[in-house]
Amino acid sequence: MKKTANQSADRCDLNRSDHRSYLSAMGIQTWELRQEFHGVVTDEIARGDDLPSQVTQNPDVANMDWSTLRKAVENCTRCDLASSRTQTVFGIGNSDAQWMVIGEGPGAEEDKVGEPFVGRAGRLLDNMLRAIGKQRDSVFIANVIKCRPPGNRDPKPEEVTACAGYLERQIKLVNPGLILALGRFAAQTLLKVDTPVGQLRGRVHHYGKIPLVVTYHPAYLLRSPERKAHAWDDLCLARACPAGEA
Repeated sequence: MKKTANQSADRCDLNRSDHRSYLSAMGIQTWELRQEFHGVVTDEIARGDDLPSQVTQNPDVANMDWSTLRKAVENCTRCDLASSRTQTVFGIGNSDAQWMVIGEGPGAEEDKVGEPFVGRAGRLLDNMLRAIGKQRDSVFIANVIKCRPPGNRDPKPEEVTACAGYLERQIKLVNPGLILALGRFAAQTLLKVDTPVGQLRGRVHHYGKIPLVVTYHPAYLLRSPERKAHAWDDLCLARACPAGEA
């Protein structure tokens, strides 16, 4: 069933004129919805009782506050990426955010600037957040790894392991009501699966007790603009979660 941008804007319950502007910036005019969302579709298999053992918590990181954690990341030499990085990319945003946005790792621009999601992909992410009534500084944005892999390759397992405690501590400190996982690598790492993004999106997973919604990475959406409509559905699904409305 074909929907207009205005109809889906009503479904997300935000200002219609704002949606026209931001959806236009995302490159969305009309799109095909595979189904209506009647409530929230939940993946019960991914639910855990506590914060997950999906990442290895390093004992020396487990009790760090924000300042100590940031310094630990800045000075980290736990893997070979330390020798090739310009600087680490810790994360940015509201440390008490209701939403936590997690991507894969820094690219070339992020490595130069020291901030996640800059450049064209960052601008698209900003528009995606604005489309559901959020600002960049109202969420906390982080990556699975804190250093850029050479050539923007996928991080190696040992690199993910080296950074795992940092990300887990960030999640613990933020204590978000919802996690938005951007792209294949972030989603598969957080959920500890090898399922393609196309099969992970469209339902609510859980990282421990925290609802987690998967969508496409903004860099992928720039290469495949036909997927932006699906990303919009994912954002509406995230916002439909009780924790996502705050």
